[in-house]
Amino acid sequence: MMEQKGTKRLETERLILRPFIPTDGPAMYKNWCSDPEVTRFLTWPTHSSADVSASLAAYWAEETKNPARYQWAIVPKELGEPIGSLAVVRQRDDIAQCELGYCIGKTWWGRGLMTEAVKEVIRYLFEEVGMNRIEAAHDVHNPASGKVMQKAGMTFEGIHRQASKNNTGVCDIAIYAILAKDHS
Repeated sequence: MMEQKGTKRLETERLILRPFIPTDGPAMYKNWCSDPEVTRFLTWPTHSSADVSASLAAYWAEETKNPARYQWAIVPKELGEPIGSLAVVRQRDDIAQCELGYCIGKTWWGRGLMTEAVKEVIRYLFEEVGMNRIEAAHDVHNPASGKVMQKAGMTFEGIHRQASKNNTGVCDIAIYAILAKDHS
């Protein structure tokens, strides 16, 4: 049975995953939100100013007070400031299913940090919240995102043609998922 627990502070070997706070705006802008390479395959535009990031940080901080909302700041222990975000972007309580969305600054690409974060959030959502199915999708032109999903234990389920829209336009998306019964 599912029990909404909200954005709890989680910890991995190298990361703190925590709720956003209003003062995260400058780090968000500097580390990922202002970079068109990072936002290329996202559904929100590259931030034009630090004020946009500050507004989003304040909004996310407020949203995470709701126990049905899940939005983590990804903070390397060695750095102490957010370098990306990981969130439940859609959920269906009637079937205990959710979809994850994430991004990380390009300085930290290829280091396994996003996989580490996704694995911990999957663990939390299955073991503590009671989700049954967790899925994620990526633009087929962004295979690095699919590698994160695979390394986090998700299974490729197929391509949905012209099923989404991001900053590149209408796109085909690859769907990955993991079920609670398959989580080890």
